[in-house]
Amino acid sequence: MTGRMEGKVVLVTGAARGQGRAHAVRLAQEGADVVAVDLCDGIDTVVGKYPPATREDLDETVALVEKLDRRIVARVADVRDQAALDAAVADGIAELGRLDGVVANAGIASYGRAWELDETTWQDMIDVNLTGVWHTAKAAIPQLIEGGGGAMVFTSSIGGFKGIQQVGHYVSAKHGVVGLMRNLANELAPYRVRVNTVHPTNVDTHMIQNPGTWGMFAPGDPEPTQEKAIPGFTSLNALEIPWIESVDVSNAVLFLLSDEARYITGATLPVDAGAAIK
Repeated sequence: MTGRMEGKVVLVTGAARGQGRAHAVRLAQEGADVVAVDLCDGIDTVVGKYPPATREDLDETVALVEKLDRRIVARVADVRDQAALDAAVADGIAELGRLDGVVANAGIASYGRAWELDETTWQDMIDVNLTGVWHTAKAAIPQLIEGGGGAMVFTSSIGGFKGIQQVGHYVSAKHGVVGLMRNLANELAPYRVRVNTVHPTNVDTHMIQNPGTWGMFAPGDPEPTQEKAIPGFTSLNALEIPWIESVDVSNAVLFLLSDEARYITGATLPVDAGAAIK
């Protein structure tokens, strides 16, 4: 029995760890070869909030995909840098032969009330979480069109549906990702390229498992911990769980990229334990 992504090649950004690694591995389990991209470095407005991914993390993603007997081309590249993404895609196609899918997953998190954010914190968020998705799409779309079609999935958030205090810049970027997706879904439909978004609630990765995020969910506590934050995390969701796992998002991404979703485009798919309806 062949896998659901057999013979396909997928570009995944933010692939060194967390959701990006999970997506790369889950797609490889279903037969895909992978072009994996990550910055593997810190961004000044994020450093200190949670540790950045490293080249060693990206190498571990490579090892996990190769263990599944799939091919992977890994490149260190910043989604804020169009030329670097273009080069990564070109390298991937040169080695793997084609491009069929995209997961624009790379993102950052930082915190603060919207009117108190400094210019750099705001701009870094927009540059990575919104413009980085646009750059990823620009790098991939000509290749998808040339190949006769494909699918793209952009990682938005429950913050792409509603406001969340302390992350106004993040919410703005994630709403913007939805707008970009809807526009591209229309523009690319004649070329048989589908475009959709996934909207996770909090996911059990470095991005939420850190004192900065715990403090958001345990306000006023000078020494926030994961245990103290769990009730706050849980209150966000309709289902009584504090967070989901990366593979829960990966399964949704896999579905949207696969032929099972061949007529789904322009969709906003929550993977959120009911957070969007609460």
